[in-house]
Amino acid sequence: QVQLVESGGGSVQAGGSLRLSCAASGHTYSSTYCMAWFRQAPGKAREGVAAIFSDGTTTYADSVKDRFTISQGNAWNTLYLQMQSLKPEDTAMYYCAADELCAPSSTVVVGDFGYWGRGTQVTVSS
Repeated sequence: QVQLVESGGGSVQAGGSLRLSCAASGHTYSSTYCMAWFRQAPGKAREGVAAIFSDGTTTYADSVKDRFTISQGNAWNTLYLQMQSLKPEDTAMYYCAADELCAPSSTVVVGDFGYWGRGTQVTVSS
C-alpha cells in the first residue's frame, strides 16, 4: 500500500518561495511509475500542477511554468515541489499523488493517479 505524506506548506507573501516535500513509502518503482502535485482552492476543482515520470520527463500546468520545479529524490522515496515567485492565486491545499501505471503525458489529470496524500496548505498573501 502506497502511503504519501506531504510537508512544507505555510504562509508567505507574494513573490516568496516555498518547497513542498512528499515522503513516499510502500511503492514499487518501475518504468511506469510517476508522481505528481495537485492543488485545490476552496470552491474549485482539484487541478494538476506538475508531474514527473520514470524517464525523467516533467509536465507543468501553464499557470506554474517557469515558477515551479518538480523533482524526486532518494530513489523516488521523496517528491519535491520548489515554488518561486508565488502569487495569491497559488493559495490552495497541495496534494501529492502517485501511480504505478503511467505514461508520459502533457497533462496532469486527477483520474490518472490512484494514490493520494492528505495535503499541505499553502497560503500566499498580497
